[in-house]
Amino acid sequence: MKLRIDLDGKTYDLDVEVLEEDRPAPRPGYLPPHAPPMTVRSSAGPAAADTSGASAAEDAPVDEEKVCRSPLSGVVNRIAVKIGQELKQDDLIMVLEAMKMETNVVAGHPGTVKALRVAEGDGVKTGQILMDYA
Repeated sequence: MKLRIDLDGKTYDLDVEVLEEDRPAPRPGYLPPHAPPMTVRSSAGPAAADTSGASAAEDAPVDEEKVCRSPLSGVVNRIAVKIGQELKQDDLIMVLEAMKMETNVVAGHPGTVKALRVAEGDGVKTGQILMDYA
């Protein structure tokens, strides 16, 4: 491939060999419309928590092994567990919806559902506690 480049008022003619095709890098967080629902484990961890606007109760230190946090901001579409239910790793806890995309939130480890802090239809923020493990 031949290129002509003007630099500081001088023109250069160059021969360029293309070694690989340029492809745009995928945008982070983008999923094509035909993608199946995303599944995330509930152990988002304290680093993923967004405490802006969180209540004083959620500002207190918590044992991250005993809670399930929201991986994204969205709306609770469906809750698949009940209080007292035994969970195994990867059991479905709830389905969140954001921008018409569904995200499955699954158990990151075995445990028992102690409390649900949200209801179907509630809006949630990234890092918000959704459920307590016993």
